[in-house]
Amino acid sequence: MKLFLIGYMGCGKSSLGRKLAKRAGYEFVDMDNIIEEREGATIPDIFAYEGEEYFRTLESNLIEELGRKEGNVIISAGGGAPTWRDNMERMTAVGYTFYLRRTPEQIASRLSPHGRQKRPKLRGLNDEELVQFMRVNMAEREPFYARASHIIECSEMSDEAIIEYILSKLQSDEQ
Repeated sequence: MKLFLIGYMGCGKSSLGRKLAKRAGYEFVDMDNIIEEREGATIPDIFAYEGEEYFRTLESNLIEELGRKEGNVIISAGGGAPTWRDNMERMTAVGYTFYLRRTPEQIASRLSPHGRQKRPKLRGLNDEELVQFMRVNMAEREPFYARASHIIECSEMSDEAIIEYILSKLQSDEQ
């Protein structure tokens, strides 16, 4: 079984994915980490030197590869992956997609200064500019994210409650 966690950067895909995988006994895969390892470069550097088209092609190829992977795996997809060409359809065709929906204010408060620096589009923004940028960018991505198998309103939920919710959905979908 493949389970893709999707949502905006900083919404908790990787941290929740690791916890969920450990709890469910699944393998965990972070798409951004795999791409960085394979390319020998950070995502900001890939964007800067190779461009977004190149990076998004790497993501699409990785989604295809992970779709063929044997076993149970929880995959943290990059924030923009669902918005590129037919990636959302590819993920949904091979597994479940869970959209971790949070407000721009919540995500901004979750991002450390290092988290902001490693994301090219967020560098140099103050708190107000960051939230405004996220509002616009998240609105553009929402139609793609909203096609997920499951949408989780994370605003009022603890990590543990989100994990329990996902596990219960998986159990009910398997029956």
